[in-house]
Amino acid sequence: MSQHWPAPPGFTPAPPVDEPLAPAPEASAARGPAPAPERDERPWWRRSLSLLAVVGLLALKWGKAALLLLPKAKVLTTSATMLVSIAAYSLIWGWKFALGFVVLLFVHEMGHVIQLRREGIEASAPMFIPFLGAAVMAKSLGDDATAEARVGLAGPILGTLGCLALLPIAFSTGEDFWYALIFTGLFLNLFNLLPVVPLDGGRAMAALSPWMWFVGLFAMLVLTFAYPNPIIILILLLAGFETYRRWKARKSGDPAVLAYYRVKPAHRLAILAVYLGLIIVCAVGMGLTFVERDIPA
Repeated sequence: MSQHWPAPPGFTPAPPVDEPLAPAPEASAARGPAPAPERDERPWWRRSLSLLAVVGLLALKWGKAALLLLPKAKVLTTSATMLVSIAAYSLIWGWKFALGFVVLLFVHEMGHVIQLRREGIEASAPMFIPFLGAAVMAKSLGDDATAEARVGLAGPILGTLGCLALLPIAFSTGEDFWYALIFTGLFLNLFNLLPVVPLDGGRAMAALSPWMWFVGLFAMLVLTFAYPNPIIILILLLAGFETYRRWKARKSGDPAVLAYYRVKPAHRLAILAVYLGLIIVCAVGMGLTFVERDIPA
């Protein structure tokens, strides 16, 4: 049985617990609206250089220790770095496309591994670096520029064949997924054929015409201004440093260096045919697999 007692004079009942109390008008007026976050007004190239400077300082401080521990770290195996890369690319494309892209990267890198071992050079398994691609560790690229070109072009050769192997699936299913995956893989191989070291096309130019390294540098400079991002800037800086180092060595007159870049005409012709053939195949394949996207206004 419940009883109701009269409230004493001057008593004001408290609001229910589940109803929020309104803030005092004075407090709301004093606090005002939240300030808008400040925008970074610096130009893109200054923001990118700041990021690269931080990365460079960290690399100088911890890079040597990381390189010493790298061969012994079991977590950084090919499978582990593949999984990390798949997870990273999934943030942009979703896990299915990320998986296919990383597999195509693996096929490309295995071309380098196979050719290095054919040249009698011990090579590591591919190591994947999210948003930068993958790398293969080796003590050298061969005894001369001809061997270096073979090693460099082996990646795009096998990588392009891996992309073309997916064409029957794309044609039979008609799904945009497969066309987009093939297009992206072919673009990756075509980009690597730019005639600038350390890209694969720069390796081929070591046997064809080292002067083309400067053409590649100019192309990278144009790309940097047209599509500015830290990755392209990093490649440009690496290309500039490597081109300067190699050209200085060539101009030193060292007999060993001059012998390294001495290429037989027949070998030069074969390398040129493969190089141009890869460019044509990749360009035609990208044209056949291009998927038109409807972008809402």
